[in-house]
Parts: sequence; structure tokens; C-alpha cells
Amino acid sequence: MSDPTTLPAWQALRENRRQLTDVSLRALFRDNPQRFNQFSLQLDELLFDFSKNLLTEQTLSLLSELADQTGLRTRIDALFKGDKVNTTEGRAALHTALRNRSKRPVVLDGQNLMPQIEQVLKQMGDFSDQVRSGAWRGYSGRPITDIVNIGIGGSDLGPLMVTEALKPYASDNLRCHFVSNVDASQLCETLKPLNPETCLFLIASKTFTTQETLTNAYSARHWFLSQAKDEKHIARHFVAISTNPERVVEFGIDPVNMFEFWEWVGGRYSLWSAIGLSIVLAIGKDNFAELLSGAHLVDEHFRTAPWTENIPALMGLIGLWNANFLGAESQAILPYDQYLHRFPAYLQQADMESNGKSITTQGKEVNYTTGPIIWGEPGTNGQHAFYQLIHQGTRLIPCDFLAAANSQNPLGEHQQILLANFLAQSEALMMGRTAAEAQQEMENTGLSAAEIERLLPHRTFPGNRPSNSFLYRRLDPKTLGMLIALYEHKIFVQASIWQINPFDQWGVELGKQLAQKILPLLTGESTIGTHDSSTCGLIERIHRLRE
Repeated sequence: MSDPTTLPAWQALRENRRQLTDVSLRALFRDNPQRFNQFSLQLDELLFDFSKNLLTEQTLSLLSELADQTGLRTRIDALFKGDKVNTTEGRAALHTALRNRSKRPVVLDGQNLMPQIEQVLKQMGDFSDQVRSGAWRGYSGRPITDIVNIGIGGSDLGPLMVTEALKPYASDNLRCHFVSNVDASQLCETLKPLNPETCLFLIASKTFTTQETLTNAYSARHWFLSQAKDEKHIARHFVAISTNPERVVEFGIDPVNMFEFWEWVGGRYSLWSAIGLSIVLAIGKDNFAELLSGAHLVDEHFRTAPWTENIPALMGLIGLWNANFLGAESQAILPYDQYLHRFPAYLQQADMESNGKSITTQGKEVNYTTGPIIWGEPGTNGQHAFYQLIHQGTRLIPCDFLAAANSQNPLGEHQQILLANFLAQSEALMMGRTAAEAQQEMENTGLSAAEIERLLPHRTFPGNRPSNSFLYRRLDPKTLGMLIALYEHKIFVQASIWQINPFDQWGVELGKQLAQKILPLLTGESTIGTHDSSTCGLIERIHRLRE
């Protein structure tokens, strides 16, 4: 495919952007009382409102044309069919197969994957039943009370986010902990209050060679054996989630306690696989099935719906419009739902590791903006931290607001106040405040004319800041599965149009390789290095500070 910026639809979108230069969202809402109805969609009980974006029906039509001209439908079909869409590694990306709740086969290299997927799901469910019921006991005969998931990246962020989001559905008898950082402080602080007799460690590593994960795993093993003494007890307290049985056995884990996943499961798309074992242990196999069902519902919607009715496609196209035509460099994820407090961090990896690319699938350097910076915090905390920049700063920052109509913890007026803020912030970003409105407000408070004149520029702001709103009945497993899948497919849509591969992460590998070369210089195993003067100077200073 040719450079997307040369396509007729891209050129027409540039002209459409020029036509909207002096158009305000305030005016678009004023002139079209049906704007919300025209620019919102519902899937099951989830509402997606995109009416507060600076676009018109013509914009959406042109974005749909761009999707067609870039072959998006073909790319979607290739994703679901198991084509090797991860072109640099020659792999399929079949995370959708992991949550396939239909009877439809998913064939890769002539083999239907569904029987092995269902087998691992059953293994996870059976194991979870044993642990949750207390039938699985530690070496001293006591039931498991604490699960410690040791992983990093996709082996940590997804399961951590989901277990936090679905705490109301978790077992009262099991506590979940997550260790990812190679900084020993995280592991030590996690283990301090725990008892080796009642701990179950999940070592989550695709290759079972990840430096951070294996360092933490061996330290946890040493901590465990310092009390359990006998290595045979490892079998009751350590399980592996991996594709590498040889390294699992070398660690000392019984291969019976290994949960398999496959090369076609990308790390940041792996929570649906055995990597989600901590989720199954936390919320049970039935709730995990609901999580999968929500994602599958979105998969079917994404696979079949026309662009103007396709929520993840529109999320991707509108994000592309904001980035490539309106000049936005970042996107804020703002859940007005405390249980989603790790959702922005999860999406940071999902989006920035996927689409943080500047080389096309044809090996050419791009000349247009690709992946946005993803960031955010829960509302209402963010309102008292960084919303000021979104409202009146010099940067355009599109926002996604997410909220449940009903709280998992109804208490007084809390949910009404939370939702009032959820609604007010997106309206304020869209509307802004005119000079006349600011002046009237200050006059009503009795300020003098001189004070009003002095303060007026500071209390006036333009609005026209774009946002999407997601509203759902309650954050349950099915709804969470829907939300995650919506963002996964949004990322894929943008990657497809930008012609980049969202399933590799070669930039991450360089730092890992250099760290392996630097480590011997820090441990004293080597004194010879070929690094730059800054790195050498820092190494020398570290040695001095350790003396």
C-alpha cells in the first residue's frame, strides 16, 4: 500500500480540517439538537458517546473512506483468520481465539486451535477450584491464602489491572499480590507480611528467560526454601505460565504445574490466556468466562459492523483524526471508577508498545504522526492534579471519560457526586467559558469593574477540547472484557492505517541487550567496557558510592 498521506481520503480530510478551523463544538451542538443521537452508539449495555469531538458527518464519511482505501477490512479479516500479521517475527496474533466463545474453529497452520485453548482453560479452572476451595494445600497442610504473581509487562499489567478492577468479585479467602520490578524493594515489601506455608507463586514468563522475572522468581524461591527447607515442597507452592518446559523444570517446578500458552499470544494481549491464571484464582472460572464473553462480543462487533456503527473502528479513526489532523500528541484516559485505577497504566503498554513505531511494515520511515502518549488517573483525583492543563494549557489533549451508572459500593451521595463530575468535565472541556459568561459570573459575585477587567483573561477559556465518554451499568466482568477489547481493536485500527506492526517491540530489546553488557561492569566480573563517557562515568561513580 502507498503512503496513507497520499490517498484521496487523507487529502480530503486535510481540506475538511481547514474548513473546521473556525468551527466550535459549542456551535455544532447549538445548531444540531440531534448531535448526541447522531454521534453515539450502544453495544449491549455500553454507551459510546463521541459527539464531543470536533468533527461532522462529512468528517466521519471521509474517515470511513480512509479505512476502505487503506484496506482495513482486509487487515481485520487477516487478524481473525490467523495470518502472520506480526510481520517482523513471522507470527499470527490470535488473542481473539483465546476468548472465542462461539463454536467456530480457529485454524492456524492447518490445525484447529480451539481444543488446546479449551484444554488450558479447563486446566486453569480445575486448578482454581482446588485452590479456592482449600483442597490445594501447602507443604504444612494449610490452605493457600496468598497468590504472588511474578511477571513483568503483559505478564503483570493485564492481570494486575483486571484483579483490581474486579475486586468486588474476588474471593474473601485469597489475596493477590503482583511483583514485576527487579528493584528488590517491591519483592521484599510484598513478602514481609506473608507466610511461606500459605503462599502460591505464579511465575509468568513466556520464554522463562526474562531477566527481571527470573531474578525475582529465584529470590522468591530462596525466601520460600529458607523456611520450607526441602525442594520437593516447591511443587505445592510454585507454578509456571510459560512456553518453555525445559527452563521450567530447571527451576524446579513440576511440569504438571505448568500452564501453557503459545507463540501467537503477544505479551500485552495475553491476559486472556494462562497469563490470566491469577485472575481466575481471584474471581473464579465463571467470572473469567464472563470476562472472555464480553471481549468476544466486541470481537464479533468489530469483525462485522460497518465503520459508522463500529465502536472500536470509530475510536481508532477519531483518535487518528485528533492526532494527524488536529495535532494532538497524547490522549488522557480518565476512569471515573476507582476500580479502574490501573486501566490507564495498562493502556500505556497496550498502545505505546504497540504503536510506538516510526517504521512501516514495508521498512520505510514514516512522515506522519503515529502512536499517541497515553496517560491518566481516576476522576475525581485528576481534576485536582492535571485537568488545568487540559482545560487551559497550550496543548490539545483528547480525553476518554469512563463511568458506571451504578457503584459497586453505594454509599450516600458518593456516586451522584462522582457522576456529576464525570458529566461536568467533558461538558466544560467542550463548552469552555466565553468572556461574556465569565464577566457575568464575576458581576454576580459583586467584584468591582477593575477587578473584573484584571481577572477576565484568566477566567476565560476557549473550550473546543475533544472527548469521548463511555457509560455502562456497572463494572462487572463482562463489561470489563468489552472495554479491554474495544481498546485493543482501536490500537489495531490505527496501526493498520499507519502501516505499522503493532505486535512487535524491537525498541525494548536494545535496552535489554545493553543491560546484559553493563551488568558485568557493575558486578566486577569485567573492567573493560566500550560505552560512552557518560555511561562509563556513571559506572565509576556507582563503584565509588558503594565503597
